[in-house]
Amino acid sequence: MKRVVEKVQFIPKMPVLLNVAAYARVSSGKDAMLHSLEAQVRYYSEYIQSHHDWHFCGVYADEAMTGTKEDREQFQRLLERCRNGEIDLIITKSVSRFARNTVDSLTTVRKLKEKGVEVYFEKEQIYTLDSKGELLITIMSSLAQEESRSISENVTWGQRRRFAEGKISLPYNHFLGYRKGEDGLPEIVPKEAEIVRFIYRSFIDGQTIYAIAKSLTERKIPTPAGKEKWSQTTIESILTNEKYKGSALLQKRFTTDFLTKKKKVNEGEVPQYYIEESHEAIISPEEFEEVQSEMARRKKLGRKYSGSTIFSAKLVCGDCGSFFGSKVWHSTSKYRRVIWQCNNKFKGEHFCTTPHFYEDEIKIRFISAFAKFFQNKDMVIETCRMLIEELTDTSAIDAKIERLTMELNDLGSQIRVHIQKNAESELNQEEYNKVYDQLTEMFSEKKNAYQKLKQKRTQQQGRVEIMTAFIKGLEERTETIDYFDESVWKLTVEKVTIFHDGRMIFQFVDGTEIEV
Repeated sequence: MKRVVEKVQFIPKMPVLLNVAAYARVSSGKDAMLHSLEAQVRYYSEYIQSHHDWHFCGVYADEAMTGTKEDREQFQRLLERCRNGEIDLIITKSVSRFARNTVDSLTTVRKLKEKGVEVYFEKEQIYTLDSKGELLITIMSSLAQEESRSISENVTWGQRRRFAEGKISLPYNHFLGYRKGEDGLPEIVPKEAEIVRFIYRSFIDGQTIYAIAKSLTERKIPTPAGKEKWSQTTIESILTNEKYKGSALLQKRFTTDFLTKKKKVNEGEVPQYYIEESHEAIISPEEFEEVQSEMARRKKLGRKYSGSTIFSAKLVCGDCGSFFGSKVWHSTSKYRRVIWQCNNKFKGEHFCTTPHFYEDEIKIRFISAFAKFFQNKDMVIETCRMLIEELTDTSAIDAKIERLTMELNDLGSQIRVHIQKNAESELNQEEYNKVYDQLTEMFSEKKNAYQKLKQKRTQQQGRVEIMTAFIKGLEERTETIDYFDESVWKLTVEKVTIFHDGRMIFQFVDGTEIEV
């Protein structure tokens, strides 16, 4: 029998290609850096494709605005492909381009290692799947982290040195009313300054922060950030920013972590610097202080304040002490009338017995009260001048504020030293916590006392402005009024107390009380 031998054809096994991607990153938005980024992308594309046993999987590149933020979109996309098993090897320039702190670097490398993905750092010539790779990456990452810390601390030191020398800078792109001048100082932008003045005038005239924000939005005036809708927070920040009166409080916040860039309000941990007349003012210091005083008054009233009409937060119930509010009767008919009555009239177990009043009657009574008040015009003006002289002298308050400032700085230093000692050596934690709690409690108490004194001084200064305007208005007026003058009402009336029998006691700004 003839034997048939079958020939077997051997087919050579095709080599397995490595899926290779590259990661590139620059840490600035400057043109030169962007050019460098393009060059890196081109280089890695050609480099990977020149290897016959590599499969090119793209170059992922980020333009990072800082060296410590880890919000890189392309980097995250690359990691996602690695998790899906699409990448075997990542090539990157150096450890510092991959991550700038040890924890993030090692965490990422280990996660990639679990997926069988290797990272090659060209500059350091490190392969992370190599036996020595993790030790080397730890050392190199630590160096990169220290470099980042050094840069961050140098920048912080430079900023604080400029603060101490009285040099100021503003976030001009989001700061309404100013731009950077040729001399490096804030320069007024006339059109924007008018918006700032409108905000201050509106607030002094009695409008609420909400109403001001709504008005600017309806007028289609863009916010400092270029948005269409104004928020109450933006309005309040403009009304309380001392830079609009030509002064500057520097280092209100500071960076607590150079890696996360986390900031906190400065409560004495680092020095603050207050510079008067540091640049041209948009708002006069007097008007600014008047706004701060009015702001404090409204916050004390809480939700009771409403800037809807001139009578808001002025009429007080003699029964319960609450404010009167407006109510509309017959709102949809020709008999529509606005009345004012106690906001708590029908609340609680016992109703308030104070009557309601039409607006016209309140106005008529004011005319009568002002006529009696005006008879003693000269004596009132003299009394007001004496009050102004007394309120203007804030030397005692200033001395207490200065002393508390020094004590707060000293306590802040003690807290920092105490924390540092605990970080550097093994202290008894029970004793450490006891001392820490004592120091922070003392700091909190003195901080509260400091803020109350600051508020008292602001209220006094605001009162001076109100009294000054009050005197000026009286001096300019040669005769009483025979009609309701809204400006006279705003200028002269502190509050009106209404009693159950319909009596009204008008208290004027100088403290004079007249019953009608």
